[in-house]
Amino acid sequence: MLNAYAVENEALVRIETTAETVPPHVVWVDLFQPSQQEDKALERCLGIEIPTREEMQEIEPSSRLYVDHGVRYMTATTLCNTERGTPKLTQISFVLAPTRLITVRYDTPKPINLFLNRAQKPGTVQGTPESVLTGLLDTIIDRVADILEKVSEEIEQVSTDIFRKGAGRRDKAFQDVLQTLGTKGELVSKARESLVSINRLLLFLATEVEGSKVTKDVRALLKSQSRDSDSLTQHCDSLSNKITFLLDATLGLIGIEQNNIVKIFAVLSVVFMPPTLVGTIYGMNFKQMPELAWDFGYPMAITLMILSGVLPYLYFRKKGWL
Repeated sequence: MLNAYAVENEALVRIETTAETVPPHVVWVDLFQPSQQEDKALERCLGIEIPTREEMQEIEPSSRLYVDHGVRYMTATTLCNTERGTPKLTQISFVLAPTRLITVRYDTPKPINLFLNRAQKPGTVQGTPESVLTGLLDTIIDRVADILEKVSEEIEQVSTDIFRKGAGRRDKAFQDVLQTLGTKGELVSKARESLVSINRLLLFLATEVEGSKVTKDVRALLKSQSRDSDSLTQHCDSLSNKITFLLDATLGLIGIEQNNIVKIFAVLSVVFMPPTLVGTIYGMNFKQMPELAWDFGYPMAITLMILSGVLPYLYFRKKGWL
């Protein structure tokens, strides 16, 4: 699918076109799940090579960030499907030519729609491909920041639940905590990977536009975005450390609860051992047992069993073992 946009009154306007006939005033061409035929047709129309899906998945920086015949090729990793609860990483390629920007993607990250909704308002976009690119990157970074802020709030709530309620929780509650921490840890890890990719792209782009005709506003925005991505990366590291700490604390509380359960069984076995021993002795069928002929033999045996069970219990309570 090909979506083409021009800038009118500093706002993006969608243009109806095909890959074979892209108008000269189009500043942004967005390729969504393009077919091989669309790639070839656009390459013939614009004279620009379009990255394939296999090339977009390369992890070497030299394969993701390079310049060919004055055209800058950049591939970044972004978060996708976070609002559905199944976050994943997807690649977006940015092909920055002198007169237009081409994006190639196979998923629809939320920042794409957010940027389109914002950029269709007058006075929000300058008529250059660099401004469209920086606008897209700014929206992507803002979206990651919002995700991390929400994750931070949820982790704080989990931390409060763990340390205020402490031991004595149900197994189901511990299971929910571990599942939440694992899910948030995976999301933070993916967010960090996306930020590292974007920051690498920003550094490359800032170096490339140095000394060019790009406006000062775009250069200042690139530097600001680079600082933001650095700061968010550090925030990801902090969240990862906190999640690891909470995982260790949760596992420690699970160990404490299991030890308490084992301790209860151990104490109960000690408490009931003396009465069992007494009952076993007087259950023997020996004739030469003087207590069998006593009138108070039975009450004595019952009293002895009760005392042999109660006294250890009181002793354990006094020591604080129960």
